[in-house]
Amino acid sequence: MTTTVLIVDDQPLQRYGFHLLLDSVPETEVVGEAAHGTEAVRKAAELRPDVVLMDVRMPGMDGIEATRRIVASGGRSRVLVLTTFDLDEYVHSALRAGASGFLLKDARPDELLAAIRAVASGDAVIAPALTRRLLDEFTRYVPTRRADPAGDRVLGSLTEREREILVAIGKGWTNGEIAARFVLSESTVKTHVGRVLAKIGARDRIQAVIFAYDHGLARPNAR
Repeated sequence: MTTTVLIVDDQPLQRYGFHLLLDSVPETEVVGEAAHGTEAVRKAAELRPDVVLMDVRMPGMDGIEATRRIVASGGRSRVLVLTTFDLDEYVHSALRAGASGFLLKDARPDELLAAIRAVASGDAVIAPALTRRLLDEFTRYVPTRRADPAGDRVLGSLTEREREILVAIGKGWTNGEIAARFVLSESTVKTHVGRVLAKIGARDRIQAVIFAYDHGLARPNAR
């Protein structure tokens, strides 16, 4: 199947480079480009791409707000945030806004293509262990936890096993690592992960990691 992509970046040369790369492989199709957030939101609604490649820093509406609006619309598009700096505090905000993951702009072409495929299929674009390491870097930007009755009710709805799975996700464990730790098959772990994501309202594993951080189930430098 062909994955449709909307490229969002305020730099024409950057958009051109992405366009050339995506046009070079048969499994991706660029359906549009946008130079700022407002245009991205409008084109995402019109074109309904599978994946939106979203820059963060743009004039006018930035990529974070554009991501938030695209995700809030409830459409099919998933957002892959592209950033120049791996310690950019805006990335954490973008993930909170509903992005399905992020990638550095200096990633290799094969990494970008693999990321697009992962996001299009509904997976997190970053490997769990890498997600864990990078989110550790962003914990300094996470505000002090405030009371969250709704979130606490969601936690209360989890079974003991599901809570254990959520803690493991927050630690950045892969399905294989979780399976080995709890002596389960990977297919069983996958089923548990799916149920956890559904109960906490997370679109993907990255959102589950953030939820685990927010509710004190994960902490920096804990494995």
